[in-house]
Amino acid sequence: MKKRIYGLLLATTISITALAGCGGLGKKVEFVETPHTTTSTAQHHPADMAEAPRVSSKATESGSLNSLWATDAECIADSSGYYYDYEYEYTEPFAGETYNLISESGFLSVARSPLSTFGADVDTASYSNMRRFVKSGYGLYDFENVALRTEELINYFNYNYDAPRKGEKFSVVTSVSDCPWNKKNKLMILGINTKTLTEGKRPDSNIVFLIDVSGSMNSQDKLPLLKDSMKLLVENLTKNDRVSIVTYASGTGVVLDSVHGNETKKINKAFESLKASGSTNGEGGIELAYEIAEKNFIEGGNNRIILATDGDFNVGKHRGDELKELISEKKESGVFLSILGFGTGNYNDVTGETLADSGNGNYSYIDCLTEAKKVLVDEMSSTLYTVAKDTKFQVEFNPALVSKYRLIGYENRALEAEDFTDDTKDGGELGAGHQVTVIYELELENDDTNIAYPLKYQDTPNKATVVKSIDEWCTLSIAYKDPDKDESKYLSFPVGRNNYTSAPSDDFILATSVAEYAMALNGSDYLVDMTREEALNQAIKNVKKLNADDEIINEFLSLMEQVASADTPSVHWYD
Repeated sequence: MKKRIYGLLLATTISITALAGCGGLGKKVEFVETPHTTTSTAQHHPADMAEAPRVSSKATESGSLNSLWATDAECIADSSGYYYDYEYEYTEPFAGETYNLISESGFLSVARSPLSTFGADVDTASYSNMRRFVKSGYGLYDFENVALRTEELINYFNYNYDAPRKGEKFSVVTSVSDCPWNKKNKLMILGINTKTLTEGKRPDSNIVFLIDVSGSMNSQDKLPLLKDSMKLLVENLTKNDRVSIVTYASGTGVVLDSVHGNETKKINKAFESLKASGSTNGEGGIELAYEIAEKNFIEGGNNRIILATDGDFNVGKHRGDELKELISEKKESGVFLSILGFGTGNYNDVTGETLADSGNGNYSYIDCLTEAKKVLVDEMSSTLYTVAKDTKFQVEFNPALVSKYRLIGYENRALEAEDFTDDTKDGGELGAGHQVTVIYELELENDDTNIAYPLKYQDTPNKATVVKSIDEWCTLSIAYKDPDKDESKYLSFPVGRNNYTSAPSDDFILATSVAEYAMALNGSDYLVDMTREEALNQAIKNVKKLNADDEIINEFLSLMEQVASADTPSVHWYD
């Protein structure tokens, strides 16, 4: 498919920049055209055009300009200068990478839909993936064909939530304040924190590293980075831990079978011996990894497979639904599966998220060694040691205070209300010291619509809604299972009206700024009072006010500023 770019020339030359490639591998290509007379039509072949490869077309209506190929250029006179009309072929900026696009949740009536139910999510892959694109030069309008899961950006950060009290699994911190992108609405933040593990109380680990050594892993940001990342984790294991390494490519193999965790040199030597070649038999690798994990199973321990891959499976079962079914069966063994994603160009985000969700694990994307240290060293306890599995949240809103609500993010974690008490329905897994931050946008006007069943805040015996006089915004309920159990436990936390504040905390400002940034990148329909550019600039301004002495927050600020300053082609799309 061919598209056209129509640009106004205010001078006698034009410089058009195209960003080729994807995520760090991009290359800017510039060429110059000189306008002709107003009546001439000419074909141009500038010398620099050799740097802009002609590519097959796979066009969409949005995204970055990957390549330009001039065919004809018409010069049309105008009082302010010249117009050029270029024909070019266009490919998606993320061609070769696989994402499930997300349709953001809208507002729901409390009277009609008083219960909001969803699975917990502590994955952070979307954040580090976003960072990769920003550092490659992507701007505000370049993310519309990639899934940026808002909750994963929000949950990338650590907040100052109170720790659970002694003997309790969770603590809950709540806050309600004004919405920065819609002055008529409020935002409510629910901060859930899990208990941490002290060094002496960590369970012994039986870890199977399942390593993709197929040909697609043969680039610097894949297998070499993977090896260095694994070495960071190994440094923190003990003699009571057991380590195995399984590889898969065209075939599968066992490189190490249950050596002591403190045999660092032996483990690292095994990692160094890995080389990339062949096709990708992910199914065979998964089968073998579970076999090794089950053979070396530690009762009461942390039994986990860590799958490191670019997600490019092409032999055996390789579709998302096939792999989901396979992993869902295997997890009944008590072995958890976590995913570490690597690489660019053919990266499969869908596979990574699907496998982690199905395997009672979490999902991270490793774009650099610093991220590997964060995930595998600094957050080792939360990454490896699950304290609550199949965790689900359900929020019941009080129609006396809230008319409508919108959950920000968690779109692909949504559950039906009845799933909350159904132990066969999966939730999310929370590790030791994990935090979950949930943000709702609230409309406060009253709504007298009838509903047909009794709840905490309203009774409807086939007549008009009767709102009980309870001075609460809502009640958060948590369902979870202990790691070695199959029946859920339930907790409830009411959120009082006195949780509103006109002077929100730094945690509130940071979380809502991250949400606003994600909404701007995703082109949200709910930035009511401002444009995407204004929302981005407001998020930058608010984070600057924090004066945070935190490397992660300061890096986030830098990333937002890079997005704001990125060159975005001014184009009009038409067939």
